[in-house]
Amino acid sequence: MPLNSVRVLDLTRLLPGPYCTMLLADFGAEVIKVEDPRGGDYARAYDPKLDEDSAMFHSLNRNKKSVCLNLKSEEGKAYFLKLVETADVVVESFRPGVMERLGLNYKELKSINPGLVYCAVTGYGQTGPYANRPGHDINYLSYAGLLHLMGEKGGKPIVPATQIADIGGGALPATLGILLALYEREKSDKGQFVDISMLDGVVSWLQTILPNYLADHTPANRGDQTLSGGLAAYEVYETNDERWLSVGALEPKFWKAFCEGIGRSDFIPLLDAPLHEQHRLKYEIQLIISKKSLAEWLLIFSDLEACVSPVLTIEEMIHDPQITEREMIQTVNHEGLGAVKQISTPIKLSETPGKILGQAPKLGEHTEEILKKGRFQGEK
Repeated sequence: MPLNSVRVLDLTRLLPGPYCTMLLADFGAEVIKVEDPRGGDYARAYDPKLDEDSAMFHSLNRNKKSVCLNLKSEEGKAYFLKLVETADVVVESFRPGVMERLGLNYKELKSINPGLVYCAVTGYGQTGPYANRPGHDINYLSYAGLLHLMGEKGGKPIVPATQIADIGGGALPATLGILLALYEREKSDKGQFVDISMLDGVVSWLQTILPNYLADHTPANRGDQTLSGGLAAYEVYETNDERWLSVGALEPKFWKAFCEGIGRSDFIPLLDAPLHEQHRLKYEIQLIISKKSLAEWLLIFSDLEACVSPVLTIEEMIHDPQITEREMIQTVNHEGLGAVKQISTPIKLSETPGKILGQAPKLGEHTEEILKKGRFQGEK
């Protein structure tokens, strides 16, 4: 596997850091989850649980090992520093200054292991007036201006159902930053500090909105953006059985097929109509869509390339033939639970694919194996 020779010390908890190290572990990295003996990762306690740990914890922490260390004690720090000697990567998600107060910041660890890649995933980054503020996904989306744009025109901002900043703004850039730093180390033999701000990450996602504002300073308003409610061709419509149909007919050929599918060829010239006309179009289209069921509309559009899709529930999604073919939901064997379904990796490599090889560790399950059995001799 691509990362078989990489050893990662993971001090993170909850979602952003564990998602990052899960991706590394799925491709062969030895990820040692360093947890506080008093409960470990908070995500273990969430509901619902599969055993003593939550379903989310099992998903995010597969393929990893768990070591319990009290990093506030001299003994715990000594053990951690020994682990650092043979580590390639350290990932942490504390607020800036926490690791320095523990005497375990990048400067100290670098003196022990100059080739170490140290990644810090925080809400606001290591610098700036917000660096020491607490926060969660909703706060980072707010500061990025993204939450302001989510929802219908005239309504309140809508909180997304998944954590955009945690995963898209934090975990994925962290994974990429770590791999870039490891690649650079192959040439220079030097490690480096990877500073990941979830706020920075969300701002970088605004590629269809922010460049336009920077160019002409036209205000970006909720419900008016091309891809967030401004166009009738890019919208969600309700059917007569209280289901939903998504339409992404942005290109002329798709819009033409859509208009013909709903029996309104007169709408074809209005793809790029002004905003007030777009609102009228959406109203008209909604009246039409509300006359048939979801199944009826899907049958109509089954032979038309119009970028029309059903809005699936979670229950429907896991049985969808595309999801099944891509093996995005895998059944893995757990020695205590038997067959367990998990989310697979989204990264498909032809020669060295990612794999779910091991279950999430129990708290401190590998402490003795790693700390007491000579794992400090440099072997990986």
